[in-house]
Amino acid sequence: MSLEDSSKTQGTLCRRSWPCCASCSCTPGLMASRYYPGNLRVTWKSLQAAILNVVVQVCRDLAQAEGTDFTFPSQPYTTNAVAVACNAQKSSRSFLLGVTSVILRNVRVDLRHALNGSFHFDDEMFVQGRRIIAEGVQAVKASSKQDNFQAAREKLGEILHPLQDFYSHSNWVELGKKFPNSNLIRPDTSIGNLADISRATCRNCDGDDCTNNILEDVIAQGILTSGYFGVVPVVSTKPDGKCSHGGRVDQTSNISPKGGINKDTFDSNHGHLHTEAANMAVAATGQLLDDVRGAAGDRTFLQMLGISKGSSKALCFVIDTTKSMSDDIEAVRSVTSSIINSEVGTENEPSTYILVPFGDPEFGPLTKTTDPQVFKNAINSLSLTGGGDDAEMSLSGLKLALTAAPFNSEIFVFTDAPAKDKHLKSALIALIERTQTVVNFMITDSNVTNLRILRDKTRRWRAIATSDAQVYRDLAQASGGQAIEVTKTELPVATSIITESTSSSLVTLLQAARNPGKTENFFFRVDVSVTNPRVYITGRSVTFTLISPNGESQQSTDATGSLITSSQSVGNFRSLRIKTEVGPWEIRMVSTNPYTLKVIAQSPVDFLLDFVEASQGPFAGYDTLDTRPRAGVNGTLLVTLTGSDSGKLTEVTLVESSGSNEVNGVVESQGSGNFLVRVDQMPSEEFVVRVKGQDGSSSSGIFQRQTPTNFRASNVTISADSNPILVPGILFSVPFTVTTGGTGGNFTIRATHNQQRFNSVSPTSLILVSGNSTDGTVEITAPLNTPSGTDFTLTIEAEAPGGADTNYVMLRFSVLNKVTDFTKPVCQLLSLQSRCSGACNSSTWELSVQVTDGDDGVGVERVSLKQGNGSLNASQAAGNANIMLVSYRASCCSPDMELLAVDRVGNVGLCFYSLTGNPPAALSSSTKVTPSLFIFLSMVVFWLHVTTVGGDSVTPGKL
Repeated sequence: MSLEDSSKTQGTLCRRSWPCCASCSCTPGLMASRYYPGNLRVTWKSLQAAILNVVVQVCRDLAQAEGTDFTFPSQPYTTNAVAVACNAQKSSRSFLLGVTSVILRNVRVDLRHALNGSFHFDDEMFVQGRRIIAEGVQAVKASSKQDNFQAAREKLGEILHPLQDFYSHSNWVELGKKFPNSNLIRPDTSIGNLADISRATCRNCDGDDCTNNILEDVIAQGILTSGYFGVVPVVSTKPDGKCSHGGRVDQTSNISPKGGINKDTFDSNHGHLHTEAANMAVAATGQLLDDVRGAAGDRTFLQMLGISKGSSKALCFVIDTTKSMSDDIEAVRSVTSSIINSEVGTENEPSTYILVPFGDPEFGPLTKTTDPQVFKNAINSLSLTGGGDDAEMSLSGLKLALTAAPFNSEIFVFTDAPAKDKHLKSALIALIERTQTVVNFMITDSNVTNLRILRDKTRRWRAIATSDAQVYRDLAQASGGQAIEVTKTELPVATSIITESTSSSLVTLLQAARNPGKTENFFFRVDVSVTNPRVYITGRSVTFTLISPNGESQQSTDATGSLITSSQSVGNFRSLRIKTEVGPWEIRMVSTNPYTLKVIAQSPVDFLLDFVEASQGPFAGYDTLDTRPRAGVNGTLLVTLTGSDSGKLTEVTLVESSGSNEVNGVVESQGSGNFLVRVDQMPSEEFVVRVKGQDGSSSSGIFQRQTPTNFRASNVTISADSNPILVPGILFSVPFTVTTGGTGGNFTIRATHNQQRFNSVSPTSLILVSGNSTDGTVEITAPLNTPSGTDFTLTIEAEAPGGADTNYVMLRFSVLNKVTDFTKPVCQLLSLQSRCSGACNSSTWELSVQVTDGDDGVGVERVSLKQGNGSLNASQAAGNANIMLVSYRASCCSPDMELLAVDRVGNVGLCFYSLTGNPPAALSSSTKVTPSLFIFLSMVVFWLHVTTVGGDSVTPGKL
C-alpha cells in the first residue's frame, strides 16, 4: 500500500536505532494505505524522507570518524542537498536513481501483491509476512556484500512495505507497545502471542465508532491479531469473530463483526492511532536500515543507495583477447593508467571498475571492483590466445558487462573481429533499453578503414566485413553510443573519448542517426548550467555547418573560426569542442552516407525515465514496466528531474529516432521532482525522449535534454513474475505469458541469462492467436556452490514470425543460500587498563576484547570501530574462525568506544564500553577487570543497546 504522510503532527520518537533530523524531531510518519494505494506523491515524499534521514546520519558518522566537518542540509531534505552534505555532489543523479528504485519497488507490492495478505500482514498472516521480511533482509545483505546493489535496492523496497504495514494493519499499537517489533527481521524468534485461528478478536463497531471494537480479553492477554481483507463479499474469507481491515474497498468489513482496525489514515477505522502507528513504522524502518548498514559497512551502505566518494560513473571495458589484439590492449592499458593516475582521489574517480575479456569459445570472467589497482592489475595480466577462425564471442562478453554495470553506465568494447554470437543482438538491445547504458565500439581494421598493418599467425587477412560491423553499429546506435572504426595505429588517438566519458555529470543535448544519410538541420540548446559542450560525429564524407545562438556560423571545412575551439578526426570519428554560448544552436548535416550525431556536455541538470502503466488490479496506481510499452495505444512515463530542487518540466516529447515525427505528452507534476507524462499514442517506430524545462536558477534558465537510449514499443505483450529469491540446487520456475495484438503464428522464444554455470530449460517457440495469450515456463537450477548474493538476470524474448515485432521481459533475482545462523556476535571483555590522571590529552586507556560467533556460528567476518577516536587492531584467533581478538587504545579524552562485529551471513552485534560512570574507583589505573567492573560495563551496554522482544523484555550485551 502507499505510504501516508502524517503531516498533521510531527513525530518525536527518537532512538539511537533511528537517525533523526538535526533537531531530533523525526520524520513525519510512514504509513501504508488501503485507501490511497499507488499514490505516488505520498509514497515518494514519505519514504524518500525516511531514507534521506538515514543517509544524513551515516554521512555525519563518517565525517566524525574521519575528523572532517559535516553540515546538515536544510530541511526538508532533498537527494541533491544530501549528496552535497555527504561531499558526493557528483553522486546526486545515481543517489536519486537508488532512492527511486527503492520507492518504486515499494509501490509495486500494492499493485502486484494487493490480495496476498502475507505482504501486508492481513488475515493474521504473521509467520508468512515475517518470512518475507527476514529472508529479504538476508538477500539485501548478501547482494550488498557482492556489490550487486540494484538487486539489493529492489529487495529493500519490497520488504519495507510489509514491515511498515505491520503497524497499521495489526493491533501492535492497540496492545500498548512503545517500540517496534524487532523480531520481524529475525526468523529465529517469536513474533508475539499470536491469535489462534478459532479465537474471536473483534466485535461490531458502534456505528461509525470503531475505537473499542477489539475484544478486551485480546488486549488484556497481549494477543496479536490483524484485520482480514477481501474485495469480494465472500463469507469464508473471514473466520467467525475475526477483525476486518476496514474501509470502502474491504468487503469483509460488511460481515459481522463489522468495521475494521486499520490505521492507514486519520480517517481509518482506527485513525485515532494513525500517528502512533506511523511513528512506529518510521522507527522500524530505521531499525531495519541500521541492521543492513551494520552488515554492509557505512561506505558499502552508501554505495548501495547510489552515493560514492568520487564520481558515480563506472569504467567498463569489454576486450577481445585474441592474438591480433596486442596493440589494442596496449592502448587500453595506457588510457586506463592515465585515468586512474589523474582521477583517483578526485571527484571524478570512477565508483566501479568492470572488465570482461572475451575470445572464442571463452568469455569472462567478470572483474568488478571499486579498487583501481585491482582493475589495473587485471588489465595488465590479460593474456592473448586463440582467434584462428576470425569470429569471437564479443556479444556474450558485452552481455556479461551489461548485467553487471550500474544503471546509466557507459561501456567500451574493443575488437578487430566479427561477432560469433549474433543471435544475442535482440537480447542486448533489451538490456540496453532496461539499463539505459551507452555502448561504444572501438573497431580496428574493419574493411571500411581500407588499411591493414597486421597479419595473424595463419597469414590470413582478418578484416571485419561491412555486414559484420553493422551489428556493432546497430547496438551502438540503439544505446546512443559510437561505433568508431580506426586502424590499430589510430586507436590511441580515438581512446580520448574514454577519458571524456569518465567526466561526471555528462548529459545528452542531442542524439540523432540517419541511415541512409541525408541533408537535415538539427537543433539543440545550451543552458546556463552547461559546461564543456562537445559534438561527436561518426560517418564518412560528412560535412556540416554550425550556427550559434547569435547567428554566427562555421563550416566543417573552415580551418579557423570562433565556434569550434578544438577538433579531432580519426577514422570515421570526429570530435569537436564548441564555444559555450547560452541559447539555441543549429547544426546542418550534409551527407548521403550513414552518420550519427551526438551533442553532450557537463551539467548537474538531467532526468531519469521509466515507462509505467496503470494497475489492472483492484487498486489504482502506476507500476513500472519490465518490458516495452504497447505500441499504438496511450502510454505513460514517469520522469524525474535531477540536479535542480526548484526546476520543473514544461515539455516531454517522443521523437522518432530516424525521422522527424514527434508525439507530445501531457505533463503532470507529482511533487518531489517527479512528473507523470501521458501520451495519446506510443510510436510504432524507434524513438528517443526529449524533455524541456526550467532549472529554477533564473527566468531564462531554459534547458533541453534527451535520452541517448533509443526505445521501442511493441504489439507483443510479455509478462512474468516469480519469487525473487533463488536457492542453489533447487529447481526454480519462472512462468510467463505472451499475448499479441497483431498477427498470430509461431513465435520464437529466447530465454537468456548472465550466469554461465546455471542450467536452464525453456520453450523455443509458442503458437499464438491474435488477441489471445499463451503460457510458458523457464526452469532454472543454480549450482549448489553458488555464493549468496549472486546476481541473476533473466531476459525472456518473444519474437513474431519473420522478426516483424519483438518484446521482452527482464527479471532480476537474488541467489540466497539457506541461512541457519541467526546468532549475533557477542563480546567478552578480557582486560581494561586505565592510565587516566591529570590532563586527559596526556594519558591513555586500553582494553582487550574477545569477539565470538558461538559454537555453531559461521564465523566472525570483521570487527570495526563504530564509535571512538582510538586505534583498533583485530585479528582472527589461531585455528578458530569463530573468534576474533580485539585490542583498543585511546586518549583519556575519548572515554567511550563501541565495537561493531559482523559474521559471515550479516548478523550484527554491537558492544559498548566506557570509562565514565559511578563508582569511578572501579576504573583504577592498570586494573584487571573485576567481576564488579564487568557488571558495571555490562550495564552500560544494557542501557544503550537492547534487543526488544515483543516490545517488553530486553537482552543486555548485544543487539
